Amino acid sequence: MGAIAFFLILIGGPAAVWYFSIPPTCHDGIQNQGETNVDRGGPCPLLDARTLQPHATLWARSFRVRDGFYNAAAYIQNPNKEAGVRKAHYRFGLYDAQNILVAERTGMTFIMPGATTPIVESRIDTGNRIVARTKFEFTDAFVWEPMTNVALSLAVNNKSIADQGGSLRLTAIASNLSVADVINPSFAAVIFDPAGNAFAVSATMLDRIAAGADVPIDFSWPDPFPATVGKIDIIPVVAPAILRARSQ
Repeated sequence: MGAIAFFLILIGGPAAVWYFSIPPTCHDGIQNQGETNVDRGGPCPLLDARTLQPHATLWARSFRVRDGFYNAAAYIQNPNKEAGVRKAHYRFGLYDAQNILVAERTGMTFIMPGATTPIVESRIDTGNRIVARTKFEFTDAFVWEPMTNVALSLAVNNKSIADQGGSLRLTAIASNLSVADVINPSFAAVIFDPAGNAFAVSATMLDRIAAGADVPIDFSWPDPFPATVGKIDIIPVVAPAILRARSQ
């Protein structure tokens, strides 16, 4: 018994000293150093989702572009002004009146901080079947990080809709109000009727908008709108930037 105790002290003592002398990090699998969850919160670059306000899918719908093809859109609301997501995998499911899946589309986007992020998928082939219901879902858990909303530096004005021989064109001016170029901005245009129901959607993307520049943007639809225009949303969508870098 004494020999066993001797070897435990001889081997276990240095091992314990080694273990407890390892500095805590944000990837050691232990909740320490002020973290609010394992390797989340406190000094770590990843946020603890439990400390954030929940995000919400405000609505998801599909809109006929022409026979057999639909555009799908969803509005994702994130009330956290300094927290965003770099990679959010999602799925649109389009169903007919009998609740049978007629088409689906998967993709990946980011979630902008403190804003509504529109997600748009264009020209979904439904094989000439009519879509009656649209389901939207995120397929992976979010990884939240401290971020700033770059899209806040963009403003959209001078919206105008014109009929071009049966097809419709929406034009506007996007202005970069910041002192830095905005890279790869996209814009989602959603058309609502006077009751606030969305009935058309389109999207466009630019390579960049230079600091202080005004750039024309436009969207088009092949057929006349099925309803009277009540409101036009044109929402800038830009990948958020890391708010602060921390190495742990």
